[in-house]
Amino acid sequence: MRRQLLLVLMGIVIAIPVVLAIIGTKFFQFQAMAEAGAHFQMPPEPVNVLAAREERWQPRVSSVGSVAAIKGTVLSTETDGVVRAINFQPGSVVAEGDVLVQLDTEVEQAQLDAAKVDAQWAQLAYRRARDLSKTRNIAAVELDSAANSVKQTEAQLRYLKAEMNRKTVRAPFEGRLGVVRISVGRFLAKGSPVVSLQSLDPVFVNFSLPQKHLGELKAGLVVEVQADAYPEQSFIGVITALDPDIDLETRNVRVQATLPNPDGQLRPGMFVSLDVVLERARQAVMIPATAVQYGPRGSTVFVVEEEPVQEQVEGQVGEQVKGNDGEQHLVVRQQPVTLGARRGDFVVVTDGLSGGEQVVSSGVFKLRPGMAVVIDNSLAPEFSLAPNPRNT
Repeated sequence: MRRQLLLVLMGIVIAIPVVLAIIGTKFFQFQAMAEAGAHFQMPPEPVNVLAAREERWQPRVSSVGSVAAIKGTVLSTETDGVVRAINFQPGSVVAEGDVLVQLDTEVEQAQLDAAKVDAQWAQLAYRRARDLSKTRNIAAVELDSAANSVKQTEAQLRYLKAEMNRKTVRAPFEGRLGVVRISVGRFLAKGSPVVSLQSLDPVFVNFSLPQKHLGELKAGLVVEVQADAYPEQSFIGVITALDPDIDLETRNVRVQATLPNPDGQLRPGMFVSLDVVLERARQAVMIPATAVQYGPRGSTVFVVEEEPVQEQVEGQVGEQVKGNDGEQHLVVRQQPVTLGARRGDFVVVTDGLSGGEQVVSSGVFKLRPGMAVVIDNSLAPEFSLAPNPRNT
């Protein structure tokens, strides 16, 4: 029994130094880890940076509208008849007065020939009556009757010629024709559509704007128009008319702009988007819209600044001094801003930022105030006032 107790005591004596050695080793390891953690710094975060640009800002008002022809109509027949000739090619340009369609006029031509014979006979009878009246061998009433017959036959001639003209469809103005809607030999009732005729240069663009802009609208303001059919092209025109009244249901004012269209790219009925360039202009600070971080307390941006390395030296705690290499570190400062109008990829900052300040242009969601950063614009996106993405 004593022997066993002695063995246990000897084991305890041997184990205690071992345990103490292990505890000491772990203690120094944890202490070293704590010291390393206290001096550990996260590597700087790569960011895209763009300087806030100060430019002359021309306010714009955006809207949508539709293209309308200054002169445009669907030509139709004025009377019944059978189509005898079609004198145009679909899609061609015609001049004012060109004959486009000729209806059958055989009956009218026969009536016109008969009326000409009657007119000749009436003229001959009138001349004889006039000669007889000089010798007083005819009553005055007979001379008046002969003169009246001349007038009646002449009126009949004019009527038949007008009827024949109504069977000829002419271009009322210069323009481009559309798709033909008839064929030779087809009987057309009065008012049947024949072909669309549109004058395409210039054209109107009709649109509406809220009444709050009425004080800034006037004739002559520049309008930039974009159509999805030509995504890489803008059409420039000017406002030429404003309705004198406001729509009672929408409280909008109807506006009309006139645009040159020499190539006929804009077609009547086409849907377009547009910007009205207002006259008032001012200097404004602009930044990419992706640089803004939106939050419940407002909008903010991250401004990149230089800040010396923070080191603790003997007798000084927290004082700013340069590192051993003398380099300046970059950090971000979260800056509240007030935003204004937006144009393209940019947004106007009306308060909180000055021109030339370096702001993080993208990826702001991964930043926090005071975070160390390094500028890397190798993969920075391109920002434009008039972006034209290929996938739209």
